[in-house]
Amino acid sequence: MLDHVSTFTRSTVLEAQRNTLLEELWAKGIRNEAVLRAIAQVRREDFLPDALKARGYENVALPIGAGQTISQPYTVAFMTELLMPTNKEPSEEILSRYTILEIGTGSGYQAAILGAMGFRRIYTVERIPELLAEAQKRFTALGIPVMTRLSDGSLGWSEYAPFDAIIVTAGSPDVPETLALQLAVGGKMVVPVGSQTHQRLYRITRLHAGLDADAFSAEEFQTFRFVPLVGEQGWR
Repeated sequence: MLDHVSTFTRSTVLEAQRNTLLEELWAKGIRNEAVLRAIAQVRREDFLPDALKARGYENVALPIGAGQTISQPYTVAFMTELLMPTNKEPSEEILSRYTILEIGTGSGYQAAILGAMGFRRIYTVERIPELLAEAQKRFTALGIPVMTRLSDGSLGWSEYAPFDAIIVTAGSPDVPETLALQLAVGGKMVVPVGSQTHQRLYRITRLHAGLDADAFSAEEFQTFRFVPLVGEQGWR
């Protein structure tokens, strides 16, 4: 009986914290309903170590092991909004054929958000074996349709290119050229660029199939703090 009461109490507290988080995201400018629904639906505590589950709905980055972090929910929501195919809520048809590449699987939370939104062609690359193994277990348990790869994320996943969207969840010293070239025409990449401690978020859009700089446009957004993108086209 006491265990049941304790479980009920924890569940009630987490639900209240989730609602508070959604209010905070709205106050900070997140307006896409599909993104907000996914944040509400996906249990962030399921992607955290046991010792941190009670902090699942704090709007902060938290450690997940191997020197990596799960991004704060606002960062996840903001980056996801920037990748949406349209300003309006996309149709099921668009979602079914939209192909997304994630660089830096981490705990699997970002990919889970994309899955909850209805995307069905999600590819994710992670360089740290133990993190990828744990994320794969979560994807299987939760029924999230994700294809995973253990590799240097800065080089993307050329076998499945071109991608309609690429989301880079680690800070790069520059826009990785290989990733940009794996974008489909009209595709968008969100990538943090800067030093190893502070980065500014950019959205890169591929305008045409050329290989020169004029084939891409760049939009600049606010600053964030990400772990470094380690790899051939990231930090060595």
